[in-house]
Amino acid sequence: MNAAIKAPLVPSPPAPSYPAPARNDDCLRGTGVRSSRPVFANLTAPGLVACSIARNESQLSADGAVIVNTGVHTGRSVQDKFVVDEPSTTDDIAWGRINQRMPPAHFEMLKARVKAYLQGQELFVQDLFAGADPAHRVRVRLVTTTAWHALFARNMFIRPTEAEMADFEPDYVILHAPYFQADPAIDGVRTTTAIALSFEQKIIVIAGTEYAGEIKKSIFTVMNWKLPAEDVLPMHCSANVGAAGDVALFFGLSGTGKTTLSSDPERKLIGDDEHGWGSGGVFNFEGGCYAKVINLSAEAEPEIWAASHRFGAVLENVVADAHGRLDLTDKSLTENTRSCYPVDYIPNADLSGRGGQPKNVIMLTADAFGVLPPISKLSPAQAMYHFLSGYTARVAGTEKGLGSEPQATFSTCFGAPFLPRRPEVYGRMLSKLITAHGVDCWLVNTGWSGGQYGVGSRMAIRHTRALLRAALDGSLARATFRRDPFFGLMVPGNVPGIPDEVLDPRQSWTDKAAYDRTAAELVARFEANFAAFEPEVAEDVRAAAIRVAA
Repeated sequence: MNAAIKAPLVPSPPAPSYPAPARNDDCLRGTGVRSSRPVFANLTAPGLVACSIARNESQLSADGAVIVNTGVHTGRSVQDKFVVDEPSTTDDIAWGRINQRMPPAHFEMLKARVKAYLQGQELFVQDLFAGADPAHRVRVRLVTTTAWHALFARNMFIRPTEAEMADFEPDYVILHAPYFQADPAIDGVRTTTAIALSFEQKIIVIAGTEYAGEIKKSIFTVMNWKLPAEDVLPMHCSANVGAAGDVALFFGLSGTGKTTLSSDPERKLIGDDEHGWGSGGVFNFEGGCYAKVINLSAEAEPEIWAASHRFGAVLENVVADAHGRLDLTDKSLTENTRSCYPVDYIPNADLSGRGGQPKNVIMLTADAFGVLPPISKLSPAQAMYHFLSGYTARVAGTEKGLGSEPQATFSTCFGAPFLPRRPEVYGRMLSKLITAHGVDCWLVNTGWSGGQYGVGSRMAIRHTRALLRAALDGSLARATFRRDPFFGLMVPGNVPGIPDEVLDPRQSWTDKAAYDRTAAELVARFEANFAAFEPEVAEDVRAAAIRVAA
């Protein structure tokens, strides 16, 4: 069913007996699907692992993790995502390149064809929650044709208790058909792949892609639609909490270090990627983690490394040898290798998924141009500016089609592909929350030092962790700061244990003139990007904007 894994793995055990299928159609209630084949409802991890092996969907690593190959789609298919244009929602959606319109008639055709396809397949159903706060959660019912995607969802979302399962009725349904090929001529889509969301019908159709991140991010899009109306800010960020109850948020795009830096042995992990922030504090949307694992090491990231070597973890496009031993440096299938595991695989996770009001907000960027300082203190206006900018520079990121050269990326609110509403809706909510709770804000560069990508080297994680710990314990706020001449950022002049040339990126470059040129080019990119937001923001945010020197 799947394309072959690169190297032969541990020989699969004799095909295990399937767990018993559901005896009635109750598990499909609300989906519009009636299957003539077996339906496996809410299997736990052992049953799903057994099914995925028996159906030749996956193979096991030496540690019992499920290894899968997602074929041609090794990242999200951003250009194939659509939102249905419906009367009750059309005025509040930020239509454009991200939120592409799908006429209702085309959605009905696509949905009907996918449902007809599903009805002839063996199915796996999972009932799960998104949102650790019961007041703001969404009940999700996934219907899929593959056991490993069901396991991914079970790892990724919050698993209801037995009592909660008794009267479970879905708020949103995902019809997931990874091997179904959409037809542009019939379905009105761009390719054979389609991800279509109807906020009015509360149905998501995913077809023609095996990449499991589409399941995760479709529900994140739902939360980004739902929560602002409930006065809760949905955020693409990780979160952890210190022994004193001090919550920290880590904003950042994929590859900037959200998962790595929030998995700190000295702090409890609330969640690694998606959260809400409202009057009751912070809460995780998910019950699992989805970590990028290319070049992962046990020394630098022991928690994630250990979680990825456990039974039931799902490893996307990770290569193993003939004995099932993982090679996390092998990027022959993709740079975007992934590990999905339940959050309780992290030893010091806060399993409530909830925390109080944040004390610190950290905005992460992986600056492949190597010109941003490793840490800067932001004023509230600068925090709003950098939240709207959402800058990073990718090398080989999570979206299909990215090459090996650095690409400057500005992703509004650090999550533009998942924001159905206008950016200012989220920006104003963040500004209000920062001001109301007196939050300290920081910009952290986890990218390159000593030169741009290909010349310099990646920022040492030990330096980044040391700077973050100083920010989180309050000591860094008492340092002496200087103003960066290019970016207007307040940079600490000296931090114990951190070389001065690391704190001042210009000093880390051998060719100072090359640094000046590269920094000026990045300033111009910031200015051009901000032009779209400038009319909608307050005067203090406009004054904080990075601009080309007159």
